[in-house]
Amino acid sequence: MDESTQAIKNSLTLRILNWREKHIPERIFVGTLAFLTGIVCSGAAALLKGVISLIQNLVMHFNDLWQLNYFYLVTPIIGILLSGLFVKYILKQDIGHGITKVLQAVSLRKSRIKPHNTWSSLLASSVTIGLGGSVGAEAPIVLTGSAIGSNIGRLFRLEHGNLMLLVGCGAAGAIAGIFKAPITGLIFVIEVLMMDLTLTSVLPLLISSVTAATMSYLLFGMDAMFEYGATQAFSLNRIPYVFLLGVAGGFIALYFVRMSLFLEANLRQISYWKRFVVCGVVLSLLIFIFPPLYGEGYSVISALLSGETSEIMRDSLFALISGRPYTLPLFIGLIILVKIFATVATNSGGGAGGVFAPTLFVGALLGFLFSYLSNTVSITPYLPVDNFILMGMAGVMAGVMHAPLTATFLIAELSGGYNLFLPLLLVSMTSYGISRLFITHNIYALRLAQTGQLVTHSKDQAVLTLMDMGQVLENDFITLRPDMTLGEAVGQFSKGESTRFLMPVIQEKDNHLVGIVSIEHIRNIMFRPELYDRFMVNKIMEVPRKRLTTTMSMEEVMRAFEETKAWNLPVENPEGAYVGFVSKSKIFNIYREVLNDNFGGD
Repeated sequence: MDESTQAIKNSLTLRILNWREKHIPERIFVGTLAFLTGIVCSGAAALLKGVISLIQNLVMHFNDLWQLNYFYLVTPIIGILLSGLFVKYILKQDIGHGITKVLQAVSLRKSRIKPHNTWSSLLASSVTIGLGGSVGAEAPIVLTGSAIGSNIGRLFRLEHGNLMLLVGCGAAGAIAGIFKAPITGLIFVIEVLMMDLTLTSVLPLLISSVTAATMSYLLFGMDAMFEYGATQAFSLNRIPYVFLLGVAGGFIALYFVRMSLFLEANLRQISYWKRFVVCGVVLSLLIFIFPPLYGEGYSVISALLSGETSEIMRDSLFALISGRPYTLPLFIGLIILVKIFATVATNSGGGAGGVFAPTLFVGALLGFLFSYLSNTVSITPYLPVDNFILMGMAGVMAGVMHAPLTATFLIAELSGGYNLFLPLLLVSMTSYGISRLFITHNIYALRLAQTGQLVTHSKDQAVLTLMDMGQVLENDFITLRPDMTLGEAVGQFSKGESTRFLMPVIQEKDNHLVGIVSIEHIRNIMFRPELYDRFMVNKIMEVPRKRLTTTMSMEEVMRAFEETKAWNLPVENPEGAYVGFVSKSKIFNIYREVLNDNFGGD
């Protein structure tokens, strides 16, 4: 495109934007863009589900055609290999953990999500999941939806606040579109992404969610994702067992989160190709032993809800001993424990997917196992298996994501089981409470908290998270050497242009800070020339109370000031070389600026 054509295009764009500002109120325009975002997000969700289904059907077709019973063991490895090569050599940017990335954007108030995220996650995750990766499609579609909202807002030059709102609209539309769950989409943004919302901003989120869900109903019909027949009404004498299931769900969620972070941290220490080999072998072996680990696992949940338990162990080694009473519960229990290994192996090996579907899968198995064992022992009132499968799904999701309302509404909307609303709430709150006792954040926020990038609803902590060392570092200080005399130090200060009352003492050979000379502490001798040659700098300097490093977060910096009661603290780089000072006054000034820029002041 030549310069004249580009100039015409820019001029036309400006005229359209100026017309919009004069004739369409901002609130109505944002609502319109939320509606558009919902439509596009539902289309993206439909495309993702369609491509995954197409790839899975092709795999099944070739498996049946070639009669290769172990064909399913190879395809997941191919899936994570293709996805990993696409990310590593074409995108050259990590797109894993989609919800974590959106939470990071929301936390750091970065409303600009790169345009390639509108399609790259779809492509990578469809290959990963379609070929059998043991992850879910929801995290990639949330990243895709948020990128859609962000880039639609950028197209129309929205200001930062409304652009952030459209990022949330994209996430809400993505969840609503893929699950046909409009209320869940709205609550997910509030509970999991932790967006600060007002009554005005809730409406666009609701518009996006309802629009996306409506489009999904038009595309896929009115049937619930998991058919639930409500064979028995829920009775109050089962409430104690709902609480017990919630406790079990909380501890399973705790195991899921901690094991996930532990495995991810250790696998990151391995080089890419070694990690791929390790993860590929682990994934293949787990699927060989436990075939239900193949793919998202939604077909397994449907089979459990419909009572087709014989399908669960089909093609498994456990089928050889299926006639024994302990086989099914043992098989289910082991899958609950090893599912996280398959999920982490998929993502760390190069695949793209999330833990949304795995939590539903594990929860369904937990609910089934809990009710199956209870009914087998026969010392409790009969526990309807389908009821407890749904409650187990809600419980584990609430514990992993610290989102009891999201879990409750999602399961109700997924199954149409609104008559289970009370027990779903009870199990979700119990599981969340157990999980919250041991871990302070959900699985997505924990990854950000480890890197100091998590912004919470605490305004003070949020502002500190948005600040960094580079903003508060000051380096216009006169420096001294330890072998200088008092007279030379006074001379340095008197001829300098700095108004600082501190002088760092530096060793020239390695630029290491050995002490600090405070004008206040030498005031009684600095105006006595007869003492200038008698005192050396290394005798009058003080050792700093604490040293900061350039890698510290602002929360750590403030903690250091609180511990030392100092007003100024020196800063060193990771190699121990002096780089400057941080003062409380500078921090307070930057704090006010960040507060006004991002939160509109107090």
